Formats: sequence, C-alpha cells, structure tokens
Amino acid sequence: MLTISQLAAHVGCTIKAVRVYHQRGLLPEPERDASGYRRYDAQAVIDLARIVTLAKSGVPLARIPDVLHARPGEIERIDSELRDRIRELQDRRKQLRQLDQPDRLCLPPEAVEHMERFRALGLSDRHERAVRDGWILICALAPDFARAYLPVRTALLEDEEYVAVMRSYDEAIDWAPDDPRLDAIADAAVRLARRMTLPSDLPIWTEVPREAVEVVVGHHGIDSPAWRRLDQVVEERLTRA
Repeated sequence: MLTISQLAAHVGCTIKAVRVYHQRGLLPEPERDASGYRRYDAQAVIDLARIVTLAKSGVPLARIPDVLHARPGEIERIDSELRDRIRELQDRRKQLRQLDQPDRLCLPPEAVEHMERFRALGLSDRHERAVRDGWILICALAPDFARAYLPVRTALLEDEEYVAVMRSYDEAIDWAPDDPRLDAIADAAVRLARRMTLPSDLPIWTEVPREAVEVVVGHHGIDSPAWRRLDQVVEERLTRA
C-alpha cells in the first residue's frame, strides 16, 4: 500500500495533481489507515498512470472519463477534436509571432503590400504608423471599401506630386498651426485633391456606414496641430472651389 506522495512519485505527477483528480472524480478516494492517511493499492497506480498519460496528451480533464470508458468511435472523435485544438493553438502562435509586425497581423495582403511601398518613401515612423493605423481602421470598419480604394492609393505612390505632398506633411508634423509655411503645403494639397480620386468619388462610398466614416475621418493618428490646421484650410479651399 502506498502513501499519496509515493503514488505521485511512482506515476510522475505531483501530490496536488492527485488531489485535483480526486476532486474531479477521476481517481477514487482510497480507504484511510488507522492514522487517517490515504493508502493506495495497485489499481490506483494503474488508474493514475492512465489519467496522467491522457492529461499530458492534451485531453481536457472533463473528457478523461469519456476516454477511460470509451465506446467504439469515441477515441477517434476525441482525437479529431484534439487535432482541431492543435491547429487553433498553432494559429494563435503564428499570430503571437506577428505581434511585432502589426501590418501583417491586422491588415489583408493588399494593404500589407501598400504599406511596404509607402514605407519605401522614407517618411517618419510616426507618419507611417498613422497611415498604417488608418488602414487598420478602414479595413476593420469598411472592408469592401478598403479593397476598392487601396489600388487608388497605391497607384498614387508613383505620383511625384502626391509623394511631395506627403513629404511636406511629414516635415510639418511638429510645426505650429500658424506657421506661414503651411499655406504653401495647403495649396499643393488642394491642387492634388482636385485631380486625384477621392474616397467620395467611388460608387461604393455610399455603402459605407456613416458612423464608420466619422471614426475614420476623426482619426489623425498623430496629435499634430499643424495637420489639423492643414485639414481645415484644405477643406475650406476645396469647398470654395
């Protein structure tokens, strides 16, 4: 007859695990001796060995009784469930490894490609993160619109005037909102906006929920008073036109 510590040592688990198996009803409670100690027999060793083997194999404790008293086909069904769980865990590991690559974690392939080309412009990290987070918002709130608009914005990366405006915005991030140099940037942005395809020019724009538009438009990604001033001036000039 074995004590609980001897039983655990022989099978290769902890005393705490044995007690948990008792609480879960997986391992029957043994008789106690005159001193009040549990005493385990050979059957307990066999039962515990089977329980520990199944637990280490990934079988949830709640399913172990089903396996121990499995009917024909039960093992195959549980094995299929375990394979599904393994695939799910592998997918989670893949996502965790991508946490240091937010583009690939949150964006579809076409948006990842856009960001790679945008990154090649050599703008500041803050500017890149703001654009990336903007696309994450759009893809999350209006995925169909994002798929339609991404090719338009990607094509602009070959447009010298667009790239020049992006570089000017990048340079102006930390300027004061009354900096006189903003006027020239606003002029260039207005000229560009008058000839480029705007989001509202796409037919699918009317299908985008208004609350999604408000969230995306209200997202600057950077707390830049100069950018807010530029947006205001550009909008005013385009409205007047």
